[in-house]
Amino acid sequence: MSGPIVTLTANPSFDRTVALPGPLERGAVVRVQATTSQAGGKGVNISRAAHSAGLPTVAVLPAVPDDPFVHELEVAGIDCRTSRPAGDIRVNLTLTEPDGTTTKLNGPGAKVDAEHLDDLAAALVTSAAGAAWTVLAGSLPPGAPQSFYADLVPRLRRVSRIAVDTSEGPLAELVDRLPDVAPDLLKPNAEELASVTGTDPAQLEADPGVTAKAARLLVDRGVGTVLATLGGHGAVLVDADGAWHALPPPTTVVSTVGAGDCTLFGYLLAEQRGLAAPDRLALAVAYGAAAAGLPGTTIPGPADLHPERVDVHRLD
Repeated sequence: MSGPIVTLTANPSFDRTVALPGPLERGAVVRVQATTSQAGGKGVNISRAAHSAGLPTVAVLPAVPDDPFVHELEVAGIDCRTSRPAGDIRVNLTLTEPDGTTTKLNGPGAKVDAEHLDDLAAALVTSAAGAAWTVLAGSLPPGAPQSFYADLVPRLRRVSRIAVDTSEGPLAELVDRLPDVAPDLLKPNAEELASVTGTDPAQLEADPGVTAKAARLLVDRGVGTVLATLGGHGAVLVDADGAWHALPPPTTVVSTVGAGDCTLFGYLLAEQRGLAAPDRLALAVAYGAAAAGLPGTTIPGPADLHPERVDVHRLD
């Protein structure tokens, strides 16, 4: 498909990043090196990456049309489709240390009811008509049932391919209802994959073969492709045809915020280009590594990417 990449950010946030001059000291007074603020959320980050790469994208989110959050995205060139919000957009605070250690303090967001969710779902399904991909990404706001993403999948299947990047209750609900609500692409990290396959997250990060076996459990239950991110250990890609592991190029980590979102987008971009599975994985890992080397939630551009430096090999 050649349509836009449509993203849903059900619980958007203003992402504020504070760069610390040294390790975080609890109870101390610290003079920070720099601060940034950006309209964000996992879906929004993916739409930013799509726009930066020259792909059409639509960001669906709950907000009033004249909200500064929406205005910031529109000024950046991103098409926004809004639904009636339950309240103000939350604020997420990220503290980054010089060695790359990242501490996140995420706000809960406004509590929603059934009408808010119905409006948001309707806006998404309408926007997804003819999309190349529809991405359901991030946490759900307070008041939303854990089944919200799983309930959306059957409605979206008729109009678009579906990628899901979520955690905890929404991920567990989706996996519990496989294969009936299986997405075309699922992007868990090690902890998330472990939570739905009964494996040890530390073992997954240490051994890509174990990760591939865990991901295969989900593919065997109907998920089209699993892209499992393993932080500094790269990522594993599993589909019906095989499994591959990729190690990132040497990277000085500045901020890991948004790196997973960029990894997911890198895969979608490579898929849009018609690349083979190992090359899709290489571009995904290149995007994630480049994002980790940039401050805050900065989206990497073409000059930041080095897929040729990503080491990909097939797993048995």
